[in-house]
Amino acid sequence: MAKRVALITGITGQDGSYLAEVLLEKGYRVVGMVRRSSTENFSRIEPFRDRLELEQADLLDQYSLIDLLARTKPDEVYNLAAMSFVPTSWSQPVLTTEFDAVGVTRILEAIRLTNPEIRFYQASSSEMFGKVREVPQRETTPFHPRSPYGVAKVYGHYITVNYRESYGLFACSGILFNHESPRRGKEFVTRKVTDGVARVKLGLAKELRLGNLDARRDWGFAGDYVKAMWLMLQQDTPEDYVVATGEQHTVRELVEIAFDHVGLDWRRYVKEDKALYRPAEVDTLLGDSTLARENLGWKPEVSFDALVRMMVDADVATQTRMRRE
Repeated sequence: MAKRVALITGITGQDGSYLAEVLLEKGYRVVGMVRRSSTENFSRIEPFRDRLELEQADLLDQYSLIDLLARTKPDEVYNLAAMSFVPTSWSQPVLTTEFDAVGVTRILEAIRLTNPEIRFYQASSSEMFGKVREVPQRETTPFHPRSPYGVAKVYGHYITVNYRESYGLFACSGILFNHESPRRGKEFVTRKVTDGVARVKLGLAKELRLGNLDARRDWGFAGDYVKAMWLMLQQDTPEDYVVATGEQHTVRELVEIAFDHVGLDWRRYVKEDKALYRPAEVDTLLGDSTLARENLGWKPEVSFDALVRMMVDADVATQTRMRRE
């Protein structure tokens, strides 16, 4: 029996790397789409890169996507590629729109033209809720995005719904709330904190400057969340799902746990910097993943405390190794 084929855009990112591992374990042939670049960063997929097929294509280039699908013949496509750092979306709003909105249309159109039987997953985001209309947020909560990133993701979400309803594609979106891991980029607040804690602990830094310590988020482990992506494409009918822990924590709590894990008092090292606040702040996000738990049988396995400690330990180990080298 032929292996099922999965194509992952954004395979070199946090979610792409975890999803690739899950799919490889399930016996898939995994194809990763990568952009042509003079500098390539494959560190997240390096341990299993020899088991992947990496192919060049670009969400900005319609023909390259059509050609990629025609050549690799995937059964499932997971669109995880995006300009995903929210603050950058204010300085690069047009590029963010090209990737996170129009890029989704290009890949859906490529599927429609090459093989409408392909099952498609779109990475939607809790940032679409923005200035929230209700707490907690669920699949039926109205969107009110507060950043160019959030606006672009709303377009990507609704164009996925539109292709499902207009062309009968098996296309669905996962509205994932914040999900973190040791593979998270250092520009994101969770990793900025855990990397900063490691540096302070090892005497490499004396302070950690952060923005709004009172911002509240629903944080989970990325390794748990990618399993929900796969489950969505195994159902009889396509549907959109919120994926979240249903627990909320402040940035301050994140900081407290991280510093406490290495035996330090965070108040001695953390400086709140107004310059790091967003132009339009998303104050609170809290997800209701009841539908995913009931229909998919999904639930988060790693607690918030365990996630923060995991990330701190990884960053301490990395900084220690770098010092020795």
